[in-house]
Amino acid sequence: MDAVPLPSPPPPPADGPGFGRRALRHPSFVVGAVLSLLLAAAAALSLGWTPHSPYDVDMASKLLPPGGTHWLGTDPYGRDVASLLLVGARASILVGVIAVGIGLVVGAALGLLASARRGWVEEVIMRVADFGFAFPAILSAIMLTAVFGPGMVNAIVAIGIYNIPTFARITRASANAIWSRDFVLAARACGKGTLAITLEHVLPNIASVLVVQATIRFAIAILAEAALSYLGLGTQPPQPSWGRMLAEAQTLMFQAPLLAVFPGVAIAMAVLGLNLLGDGLRDLLDPRLARRR
Repeated sequence: MDAVPLPSPPPPPADGPGFGRRALRHPSFVVGAVLSLLLAAAAALSLGWTPHSPYDVDMASKLLPPGGTHWLGTDPYGRDVASLLLVGARASILVGVIAVGIGLVVGAALGLLASARRGWVEEVIMRVADFGFAFPAILSAIMLTAVFGPGMVNAIVAIGIYNIPTFARITRASANAIWSRDFVLAARACGKGTLAITLEHVLPNIASVLVVQATIRFAIAILAEAALSYLGLGTQPPQPSWGRMLAEAQTLMFQAPLLAVFPGVAIAMAVLGLNLLGDGLRDLLDPRLARRR
């Protein structure tokens, strides 16, 4: 007897303009993509070139205003502010990518497990996720610092743990909706196991939701890293960090206010760009909204 082919998930609607054309007409996506690309370009540029070394201390050149030699001036230690901003972008992206990656991988795995098994497994995972919401990134970093000392690694772990419950809940809710679809029920009727259905049908259909959420959590991770560095719990000297630049500038607000403006604007633009990018992706990847554009 010939095997009955399994029905596949319904394809996206073919009518309407393609993704690229819709993306170019979406203002939030365009602005967010431009700002995010500028952040990535700054980090990539700092790998091979900076106007000056961000680690060289020159007390004779401290607190210089913006000019030809130092485009954005110098800090209280005579370091070039433009170079510090470029290398600080690299630290922010590194912390954001690893921390969000931890939250995405662990949280999505737990959410998929909860949705597939249901019952007491789902209840235990969701209650642990609720417990995790009681420990935000800053509080987790303080606890880790008390045990292991401050540093970038501890900040990454704290932000990553903070992201796990969010991804677990979103994955579980999205996967529950897929498990009730006809093509999944047909796959189960044809003898496919839970693991195969999860990897072949459930996960691909919720991937867009996870991508959008990862983009938004990336922005939150950058903000959390800046806050932890501002408190002295994140990236440690001599590695440049936007948050620590703000901390060092707070005592010079009236003498050199631009020292606080530059890293503050960098943080704001990075967070704004990633949030707009996430909102744009959410609109573009939603098939109901795609038909309207």
